[in-house]
Amino acid sequence: MREKGITMAEEQQNPEEQNPDTQIAGEDSSSEQPTDQLAPPVNENFKWYIIHAYSGFERKVRESLESRISAFGLQNKIGRIMIPTEPVTELRNGKKYTIERVFLPGYVLIEMDLDNDLWHVIKNTPRVTGFLGTGDNPVALSEQEVSSIIFRSDVSKEKPSLKIKFDRGEQVRINEGPFANFTGAVDEINEDKQTLKVMVSIFGRSTPVEIEFSKVDKVVE
Repeated sequence: MREKGITMAEEQQNPEEQNPDTQIAGEDSSSEQPTDQLAPPVNENFKWYIIHAYSGFERKVRESLESRISAFGLQNKIGRIMIPTEPVTELRNGKKYTIERVFLPGYVLIEMDLDNDLWHVIKNTPRVTGFLGTGDNPVALSEQEVSSIIFRSDVSKEKPSLKIKFDRGEQVRINEGPFANFTGAVDEINEDKQTLKVMVSIFGRSTPVEIEFSKVDKVVE
């Protein structure tokens, strides 16, 4: 095998919009959504590898790989092809959208019995830039490494993170809880806890209220 480059293009992921206020499922492939442990390979010769792809084109790369593998009759050499994703909730125009977003841009996991012919088919797939590793041989991942990637995705699905940016001083309206419909200015932002301290007027006095990101809406002027 010849030496393989591992650089990635800087194109951005453009997730498809979903209907508002709905939770969507992940990829169609059940192998991408393990429930409690990584299923054993169907072929004892299969090992996991990471392919470098253009960032933002991971799904296109998977589709191209599946088509080329079928065209070259190499289905018995390939197992699962996975793209690690996580649910992210965004707030747009006052409505919540939950999308599946790639959390390792530019990486595609593939289970296979790698040989020289298969290497050439994969390396020449559009938008594939190489394999993880240096020199002549791609580096196979251990089961523990693969599980750590996959189960991070699985755990994150239990509580989607809210992808929204607040600025100190901007006006927000509380939409849930005892202070519902109160408006106030953002005083503090805690990105780790995903909470805000909002200064609201209660009985004519400015009072700080700590509230979760998901329980406020930005006030559109």
